[in-house]
Amino acid sequence: MAAPRPVGRLISHVILDLDGTLLNTGWKESFFAIVGGDEVEKAKPSPDIFLEAAKRMNTDPSNCLVIEDSLPGVTAGKAAGMHVIAVPSVPKKTAEFSSADEVINSLLDVRPEKWGLPPFDDWIEGTLPIEPWFISGPVIKGFGRGSKVLGIPTANLPAESFSDLASEHTSGVYFGWAGLPARGIYKMVMSIGWNPYFDNTEKTVEPWLLNDFGEDFYGEELRLAIVGYIRPEANFPSLESLIERIHEDGRIAKKALDLPVYAKYKDSPYLRNPWQQANSADGQAELNSK
Repeated sequence: MAAPRPVGRLISHVILDLDGTLLNTGWKESFFAIVGGDEVEKAKPSPDIFLEAAKRMNTDPSNCLVIEDSLPGVTAGKAAGMHVIAVPSVPKKTAEFSSADEVINSLLDVRPEKWGLPPFDDWIEGTLPIEPWFISGPVIKGFGRGSKVLGIPTANLPAESFSDLASEHTSGVYFGWAGLPARGIYKMVMSIGWNPYFDNTEKTVEPWLLNDFGEDFYGEELRLAIVGYIRPEANFPSLESLIERIHEDGRIAKKALDLPVYAKYKDSPYLRNPWQQANSADGQAELNSK
């Protein structure tokens, strides 16, 4: 196994503002160096804070990889002579970060091996286990694109069922388990985001239940346990390539959900009981102990 690389934490404000948070979370020991904005002469987009971090880590700036969510930070990192990955904090603004070496949607999409660093070891067969999250609501009619345009019947939920969670989670393709209390539990793959091919103006959640029902189930209660991540949201050059990728996502999800790390959530009480609350810790504590 490759030796771990030193990691630095840079903050634009006074370092004492963050010190208590780092101590409470236990993260402070994870960083080789922590540099605050009050410890350098000039703020971003000046490269001062990055050059100071490289100095404290005893490494050449050209060997450093910066992960930044702001344009001044990207500018500062490049001015320091470092490699820069941009993770824009504002959606649909990737074009503004063209000076970065790479632009990604979230930290879930960081691939250290691209930059000569050890790869993350938590990916399993092309999927990433995540802390499960849960949404539910009655199935409603959507844009009509799933069945009519794509040939993939998605089960749409009203926006109020997921608006808070959608804002908290990055766009991309996820998977997990879907419960229709009157029918059963099914494997599911789901997109969350703006669907670049169709250029949505609102963030949507579109689950595809990997089962041939042969009929609609509008009005039925649908309960979802999202347990893994596959890939970032992407645009496609053609409708055919989009459809092909969605089916590949489905194959990946279907296979992954047989793995114990994901399969255990099929037994979640939340999926079967329409009165079970999403924030109930009891059922999940029982599952996590298995």
